[in-house]
Amino acid sequence: MCNMTFEETGGDHSSDRMETVAIALEEVLSSALPQGCITAGVYEAAKSLNADPDNVVLCLLATDDEEDVALQIHFTLIQAFCCENDINILRVSNMRRLAEILGGVKPGGEPMDLHCVLVTNPQSSLWKDPALSKVTRFCSESRCLDQWVPVINLPDR
Repeated sequence: MCNMTFEETGGDHSSDRMETVAIALEEVLSSALPQGCITAGVYEAAKSLNADPDNVVLCLLATDDEEDVALQIHFTLIQAFCCENDINILRVSNMRRLAEILGGVKPGGEPMDLHCVLVTNPQSSLWKDPALSKVTRFCSESRCLDQWVPVINLPDR
């Protein structure tokens, strides 16, 4: 699975490829949201990961503030859990864009905690989403390059 030559891996994380993955990630989030397949918030994500890790297909860690030590500790624990349970994980920059995609506000008007976002499988059927396949393949290829938590920048629209 990780039998790529140096030439094959050289351009894998070019800006075009990263933009393609960012667009695919936006598609995944946009299609998962109306299906109720999004869990947002560090605490809510931890509960969901503990209850049913096999149902989680993707974990996103997002922050625009690298200085928050408590948040970084949470991220380290979530990353370790995801790696242990073979859950694809991405670090996402541009929280403002992530909030735009996901609505960013709870029904009561309170802002959502988007520092950790899980995408889960719908209960009704297996999710065969080409965008999710692109993101999954990117995560897998990144692990082959020893980039266990690749960073994706969601471009402004």
